[in-house]
Amino acid sequence: MDNLMTSGPADASTTVVLGHGAGAPMDSPFMEFFAGGIAAAGLSCVRFEFPYMAERRETGKKRPPNTMAVLLETWQGVIDHVHQRNSDATVIIGGKSMGGRVASMLASESKMDGLVCLGYPFHPAGRPEKLRVDHLLTIPTPTLIIQGTRDTLGNVDDVAGYTLSETIQLHWLEDGDHNFKPRKASGRTEEQNWQEGVDALVSFAKDCRQGLST
Repeated sequence: MDNLMTSGPADASTTVVLGHGAGAPMDSPFMEFFAGGIAAAGLSCVRFEFPYMAERRETGKKRPPNTMAVLLETWQGVIDHVHQRNSDATVIIGGKSMGGRVASMLASESKMDGLVCLGYPFHPAGRPEKLRVDHLLTIPTPTLIIQGTRDTLGNVDDVAGYTLSETIQLHWLEDGDHNFKPRKASGRTEEQNWQEGVDALVSFAKDCRQGLST
């Protein structure tokens, strides 16, 4: 399958598949850091790009995201490919913002091995009343949402008011924005928050693998 990047051992017992966010490609610094951290832990990480981002890479011209139908179809195609490549692997799907949101919609329809969302867009910026949580109320898949405490698309106070599925775990990154970047006054660095996010993701992925094998 074209348009894939794989980090870590291809025959790993656990594969984490990450979709990118709406505005940055699969090899953005954020995605590179998480893929590298996942690989360093002995897991495989597969990244891909939605058609509009692949076109942008080829032409240099920005395009808006594809329709949701195309995004879902693309995601499902990647999942099928990964399963065919290593049918015994535990497959965790997810990604940055939009990539994680689209993955969560697939996981709400049929139980996956695991789901991880890196900065879930609970609502558009400045519109907290326009929620994107209906499918998260009953999602059957074990889910980890890693979120900055001051994310403008769903901060710690916003999310406290939602009634989410019991399958969802939340890991909060202190003072992080939508990209997990904290303010200097917090005493934390962006890399610290990114590394904490990687550690939480890897621990979750290993728990998913262990849960399926018991």
